[in-house]
Order: sequence, then structure tokens, then C-alpha cells
Amino acid sequence: MEASAAEKSAESASYTYWVREATRDAAPLPVPKKIEPAELCNQPNQTHLGSAWNRAGTWEEKNLNTWASDRIKELLVSMGFLEFSGGRAEVEEVTRCYGDAFLVIVRNKKRVGYTYELTLKVKGEWLIGGEKKKVKGHLDVLEFTFGELDDLQIQVKLSDDEDIPREEQQRISQDLRLFLQPLREKLLQFEEELKAR
Repeated sequence: MEASAAEKSAESASYTYWVREATRDAAPLPVPKKIEPAELCNQPNQTHLGSAWNRAGTWEEKNLNTWASDRIKELLVSMGFLEFSGGRAEVEEVTRCYGDAFLVIVRNKKRVGYTYELTLKVKGEWLIGGEKKKVKGHLDVLEFTFGELDDLQIQVKLSDDEDIPREEQQRISQDLRLFLQPLREKLLQFEEELKAR
């Protein structure tokens, strides 16, 4: 059976806007073109943020994880020794630095942010029972994010050491909580450097 002329006409006029077929007359797909540095110099001087391809500043996101993790570790290890009434301690190493940092340009405005969790290995010496004893432990910095460093919290975990009495362990843990303020100051410095990127 052969289709009537009206049926053929109805089939060809059906709504298929989103379907690209070889038989349809469609505009050719755009061909990517590399922007040369000389072309950028010839452009009128416009103030925009971000990459050359994003002159309108609509949306651009940069992953800053590597830089941020390295910088956080560098800043925290540089804190040096903190002196306490019965001893002193320092951050020996950042053993865990987990999170994300990013820079977003949207509507030609720059926005930065991050979310991180940290574990810091600390070591020190305390005067316990008339003699100096070496103490090791970890500071866990719970999740913190951009602009919320006032809510920063740390948990202290001392390495198991049978030579230190329980009440002395509690005193040392209280002393190590004093790392909170210098830690907050270093992270505020990190935020300022992140904003300047």
C-alpha cells in the first residue's frame, strides 16, 4: 500500500526541531579557534576576571586543592613551639589535610571558598613528677569552611603512654587545646591569601 500525498506531507512537517539529520539544512557546527596572544593585545582594554575565553565573566571555576593543601600544611608547621605552664609543644606534621578549595568567577565577580578537615601530629615535653617527659599526640580539627573560623573546634588525642598519670594527661590535653588560637590565626592568613589569588 502506498501512502497518500497528505500522509507524506504530514510526516515531513512533523515537529523534530531538536533532531539533526543529514537531510535537514542545518547551520554548520562552530569550529573551535585558538586565541593567540597577539589577538589579545589588539582587543580593547576591558576589565574582566578570569580566562580570555570568558570575556563576559559568566561562569568559570578553578580547582585550588593542590595549592590550598600545600599552603595549609606549610602555614601550620611554621607555628613553632607553644609554651605552657608545665611544658611546650609544636606541630610536627600535618598528617591529614582533606578537603576542597576553589575559585569561582560568576557575573564577573570573584568568589572563593573551601572546606577542610585536618589532623596535626604534635610533640612536646612536660615536667611530670619532677622530670621532663616527651609527649606525642594528635589534634583533630573538625570540618571548617570559609568565613567560619570562629566556630573552629579541635579534639586532642594523646599517644598511649603508661608513664603519665591520668590527671597529668588531662592537664596536657587542656594545654594542647591552646593551639586553637594560633591555629585560627594561621587559617585566617590562609583565607586572606586565598582571596588574593
